[in-house]
Amino acid sequence: MPQPKSSSHIRFAAVGDLHVQSDSAGELRELFAHAADKADALLLCGDLTDYGTAEEAGILARELSAVSIPVVAVLGNHDFEAGTPELVTAALAHAGVRVLDGSICEIEGVGIAGVKGFGGGFGRGSLGAWGEPAIKLFVQEALNEAMKLESALAKLRTRRRIALLHYAPVVGTVQGEPAEIFPFLGSSRLEEPLLRYPMDAVFHGHAHRGTFEARTINDVPVYNVARPLLQRTRPDTPPFFLYELPRAPVEEQAPAAA
Repeated sequence: MPQPKSSSHIRFAAVGDLHVQSDSAGELRELFAHAADKADALLLCGDLTDYGTAEEAGILARELSAVSIPVVAVLGNHDFEAGTPELVTAALAHAGVRVLDGSICEIEGVGIAGVKGFGGGFGRGSLGAWGEPAIKLFVQEALNEAMKLESALAKLRTRRRIALLHYAPVVGTVQGEPAEIFPFLGSSRLEEPLLRYPMDAVFHGHAHRGTFEARTINDVPVYNVARPLLQRTRPDTPPFFLYELPRAPVEEQAPAAA
């Protein structure tokens, strides 16, 4: 079992939008080695593959096979492109990755709820379920993802809590992208469950040209950890965000609900 990096804090390395392709073998090993050296767990925020193929997922799984720390992930829209997201999930699970989809896990007293999320827009610009059936289906998908997140958060029993998404739950972290595509980058409906439960932080990806940090209405930090964004804004450091939380006393580390 790897030794904790700190006796007082647990550290998470968070990154999304790896976009592994068929020729990506070997490209991520250094990144993962840096993350394993610095953090107690690795969080992956979707778009792990570029086309969602079994080949790409297998390459990523092999890259992750040498990672000695726990890995938790959600899928992104690219992981659905081939129509077989279950193959991506299976390949990652075979490599020991915990893939969350409206589900939870716990790492050293920190509860993690994960869901892909969906688009739909933010605030007054949110798409409403009115008109053609296709519009209603689009909005229903956003509502379904929000309800999955709500259900997962309700199961957490830990004092410290993190949410892992692909799509953005707040408009602040998509600022920098063209305003015309905001509705496809996230949804305020994902923020609503985050306001009903105590949270320490939220991580997502997807908005490559967005903004690194923003806040929910109730001041929870939201971090956009899309790898292209981290590479552009932090060129002198490995492209992951290192986030730490104080370790809870052993007596406070209640197991998360199944």
